[in-house]
Amino acid sequence: MSDSQTLVVPIEAAGQRLDAFLAAQLDGVSRSRVQLLLDQGSVQINGEVPKASLKLRGGEEIAILGEPRPTPLKAAPEDIPLDVIYEDDSLAIINKPAGMMVHAGSGQNDDERSRGTLVNALLHRFKKLSSTGGELRPGIVHRLDKDTSGLIVVAKNDKTHAALAKKFSGREMKKTYIALVQGNVERDRGTINAAIGRDPVRRTRMTTRVSEENARSAVSHYTVLSRINTCFGKFTLVEVRIETGRTHQIRVHMASIGHPVVGDTLYGASSQLTDQVAANAAPSRAARRNAAPERLSLKRNFLHAAELEFAHPITGKQVHWNAPLPEELEGFLVRLGADAIKST
Repeated sequence: MSDSQTLVVPIEAAGQRLDAFLAAQLDGVSRSRVQLLLDQGSVQINGEVPKASLKLRGGEEIAILGEPRPTPLKAAPEDIPLDVIYEDDSLAIINKPAGMMVHAGSGQNDDERSRGTLVNALLHRFKKLSSTGGELRPGIVHRLDKDTSGLIVVAKNDKTHAALAKKFSGREMKKTYIALVQGNVERDRGTINAAIGRDPVRRTRMTTRVSEENARSAVSHYTVLSRINTCFGKFTLVEVRIETGRTHQIRVHMASIGHPVVGDTLYGASSQLTDQVAANAAPSRAARRNAAPERLSLKRNFLHAAELEFAHPITGKQVHWNAPLPEELEGFLVRLGADAIKST
């Protein structure tokens, strides 16, 4: 929409609410953004700012002055428990739980803004963080997906932030993950070198099947830790070291070779695992229908950032941290059949 314009309400629009009328008339402007225009005083009828619920009579001249201007999002401190693995004057290492977003999305509205995120917890704990990422992402140098747990480094000042960012871009950070994937990964180790880009059809997904100009290089090295053959199917526990840090990188790369991360339904993992032995043990088809074989599901991705190693940006000393699998992942392995795990 242009900075200012005037609309004349046609007679046939009589009886409509003002906000509904404007949302229908203004190209690309939602009802919530119409309300924002009204709150800003940017919609006027006869020089006065009307209510959104005003019923139109027809014939009114509506002046629209300017664009809707959302109030910039700013993260606020929240008293949320944090598992702090290490901290000094320059940085902190946090063991993030699954289910926690690292920071709020820039597209969120006032009701959703930056609550319950890692950034909120960091601001409460440390008070001051680097400002390089802006007021929505203070201290954040890299990210973990919401349903991925594990280690993340946080910068307390801009100098440290710049130094850490340089290490990430220079591939000097050693980041190692543990993942349980579906199926039997045949090779004991391998490298997946496949560029990743936004899926042009399903915008919430990333993909390796994307044009060269829309993709960014991505490299993952995996090593099989154990192969698991249970009544729920075959699985492989792998260690994955990534050279790059693309969005959903490990999830996309493992799915691209036919082994999606357990629990990751976005990239093809089963939403529920069924005890096939029990399901097929019934003597008849009718009995199998009435049987209730055990089913397993995981409400998160079986992906954990287990190790982080780099040269400290201030001291230059090589530092290393690790975080064991969280209880819910250890418990899932037990339920899956831990006694069936065979190390390679």
